[in-house]
Amino acid sequence: MDLILEGIRQAFYLLFSFDREVLGITWLSLQVSGAATGISLIFGMSVGTTVALTEFPGKRLVISLINTGMGLPPVVVGLFVSIFLWRNGPFGFMEILYTPTAIVIAQAIIATPIVMGITLAAIQHLPKNLRLQILALGATRLQMVWMLMKEAKLPLLAAVMAGFGGVISEVGASIMVGGNIKGYTRVLTTATVMETGKGNFDIAIALGIILLLLAFVINSILTAIQQQQRPR
Repeated sequence: MDLILEGIRQAFYLLFSFDREVLGITWLSLQVSGAATGISLIFGMSVGTTVALTEFPGKRLVISLINTGMGLPPVVVGLFVSIFLWRNGPFGFMEILYTPTAIVIAQAIIATPIVMGITLAAIQHLPKNLRLQILALGATRLQMVWMLMKEAKLPLLAAVMAGFGGVISEVGASIMVGGNIKGYTRVLTTATVMETGKGNFDIAIALGIILLLLAFVINSILTAIQQQQRPR
């Protein structure tokens, strides 16, 4: 119990003393997870909407693959991203392994199926006649897709929260492709693992609390936006 209390005290000390290393780690965590979430929204919502609105052979298999991808193990993603970015790998010439860019790529791969699966379910849940009614009113196919996404905005905002939550708390892939390099690729989750391994439990608890506070603030903002859009 004393250890937890000391961790909480340490967390507030690190925050309010504006510790440069902690602020740098927190800012990098926000940058890489924000970029990964943004990429996952572009690909996840596009593909999820396309699959939901299109009929083709093997659609159930594709949906099963997307749903399976929602539980993609981060260490497996980290392994394959490392192989592809390794110096002798297909993309080794880019020399981005052990950089923040590599972490963004790995986290985007983890978050994209989550966003895709929720988007697909949200669009499929809308009444089938709705799209016919929109087209009958003279809307183009692109306008019809936009209006359907507006109708499904509440679950789509849930997809944003799920995608961000999936990457801000991710640690396995970030360590494997980022290397946890101090001042360069160290993020809150990898720093927490390192401090725990060194036996610095008070600092590890402090970093964990900062991570929870960060996730809470971001999700509170998104929840406020979501609930404002909720029909009353």
